[in-house]
Amino acid sequence: MVKYQEKALDGIFGALADTNRRTVILELVEGEKTIGELAEPLGMTTAGVMKHLTVLEGCGLVRTEKRGRSRYCRLEPVKLQVVNGWVGQVEQFWELRLKRLSEVLEEMD
Repeated sequence: MVKYQEKALDGIFGALADTNRRTVILELVEGEKTIGELAEPLGMTTAGVMKHLTVLEGCGLVRTEKRGRSRYCRLEPVKLQVVNGWVGQVEQFWELRLKRLSEVLEEMD
């Protein structure tokens, strides 16, 4: 895997290691939300949510934009494709291993 993809994965998985940040991602799957709308289900202050958003923005999973007096957040699905590609490689590895195990077990019968 190319080094920049490895670095991107490190940042993404690091960001997703926190339950609150995963909750923010799930909230944004539903669509664009303000920071206040994200704070409510988390039971946090907007300042607390901003700290999590800073991490999510840093790895490229979320983008925020100020409009008037509100800051709107949206999911950046392109970065999730990096994770999806990595998971696909791991899945393919295990599918091949399990297929081979099945073949061996069938030969034993």
